[in-house]
Amino acid sequence: MTDAKETAELIRKETAFQGYFKVVRYFFRHSLHNGGTSEVISREVFERGQAGAALLYDPDRDEVVLIRQFRAGAYVAGHHPFTWELVAGIIEEGETPEVMIRREVVEEAGLTVGELELVQNIMLTPGACSESCQMFIGRIDATKAGGVFGLASEGEDILVKVLPFADAYALVERNEVDNSVGVIGLQWLALHRDELRKRWR
Repeated sequence: MTDAKETAELIRKETAFQGYFKVVRYFFRHSLHNGGTSEVISREVFERGQAGAALLYDPDRDEVVLIRQFRAGAYVAGHHPFTWELVAGIIEEGETPEVMIRREVVEEAGLTVGELELVQNIMLTPGACSESCQMFIGRIDATKAGGVFGLASEGEDILVKVLPFADAYALVERNEVDNSVGVIGLQWLALHRDELRKRWR
């Protein structure tokens, strides 16, 4: 539920850091819940582009494909440095999320994806990062899945694992899938699995 009285105005912005990613310092005014307008506030925002992800699902075998790779952020946060994830990537300029997903599924999992259904478009860390993620569920043939993939030029070393849905969801319940995109994707499938299997007969 949104409120038309909730408004924000960008005053100016400046680049605070430019490396592989960029941090921009923004200056805003915004409406106040009790009326009036805030003073000018500044916030640094990490900008890394817009992303897409897909939970790969074989409805005939009731199996999902997850990937596992080293993540520096997980290591620094004190989590296990290798994470169970969905196939994902950054949407390049002029590219649709669906085209990006199909490309990434080949690169990261060595698979071809069939139907793609949009699940959700979420902000990952709205307080500090401009990145959103369009999440899909993609139909695959799980009999062809497994192995190690990724682009050597990008330092990728990606394990591809096929799991019965029940086993994959058990990872969520044990907090072994500890990233938001993976959790949301598997929880969505838990809620909609029967309906999806009927639709994808």
